[in-house]
Amino acid sequence: MNEAARCTWQTLDWAALDRLRDAFLSGAAATGPYWQSRSDLANYDLTFAQRIGWKWDAVLAELKRRGWSPPRGPMTDWGCGSGVASRCVLNFFGTENFTALRLYDRSPLAVAFATERAREKFPKLAIETDMPEAGAPGTLILSHVLNELAESSRAELLQLVARADAVLWVEPGTHADSRALIALRESLRENFHLIAPCTHQAACGMLATGNERHWCHHFATPPVGLMADSDWVKFAQRAGVDLRSLPYSFLVLERKGRRAPAPGLLADGWSRVIGAPRVYKGFAKVVSCQAEGVRELEMQKRDAPEVFKAMEKGRTSPVYRWEVEGERIKSAQTVGS
Repeated sequence: MNEAARCTWQTLDWAALDRLRDAFLSGAAATGPYWQSRSDLANYDLTFAQRIGWKWDAVLAELKRRGWSPPRGPMTDWGCGSGVASRCVLNFFGTENFTALRLYDRSPLAVAFATERAREKFPKLAIETDMPEAGAPGTLILSHVLNELAESSRAELLQLVARADAVLWVEPGTHADSRALIALRESLRENFHLIAPCTHQAACGMLATGNERHWCHHFATPPVGLMADSDWVKFAQRAGVDLRSLPYSFLVLERKGRRAPAPGLLADGWSRVIGAPRVYKGFAKVVSCQAEGVRELEMQKRDAPEVFKAMEKGRTSPVYRWEVEGERIKSAQTVGS
């Protein structure tokens, strides 16, 4: 039995997890490989990587609601780490949509671990670990890489992005990471359709004067029953993380001309809620992004009782078509309704 298989909640290596978390939070992860052993990856994959997976689940569920799936071809997981991101995508869309999985990381330990886990879960899928110098990456998967990139690596990555058929990019929901993704969005929108989180193809409204304090972030919902899971509760207390808070930022792109028409593009008039609705007694406030810009809107319970009830329970759709009078929402329609 290998090290990866032996890792359980009872045998967690807290020294390794503390070292990894400190590297991620301090920015030291950008200075070089931080995986010291397969055991590091196994411990990470059981714990912190699962929280990243829940963010990917939220992104993928939103793409499904919008009617988008990746174009057929290879998938490249760049900076794969333990491989949780590509496993989430493969599990959600199915291996039949991809001709191969390509795994790349500056750490050979990470590539070996991610390859082993992918082969266990998807035994019939071709898995490659050699990155073509100038080849097309197909669907490019990027997860929590921005704050780990040196300038030389950033330039290498952007060259890869420019050749991709589609890009699925998830980052922590911090102001800095969100703003970095927005800058990338603006530099890429000439050649790529903006699939999500945007509901439009116009310039990002976050860049307008007066919106400097805002950032494009969202919140994933943890799995049902997580707070009753003693292993996760103990882990959260020891690691100092809030199981209920899963902030993330993301960007999904598809190359223009790759498919006509590109799936997932919304008609005019749709809006994306930024962050989470703020619910009060009898009314709620949302920061709403649409082609016209970013606005703070208010919704009275009596105007849209079902939507308000969903907001109270934290079960909101992220995408709406509002009917607005001034700054007040009079009615709300969700995608697919």
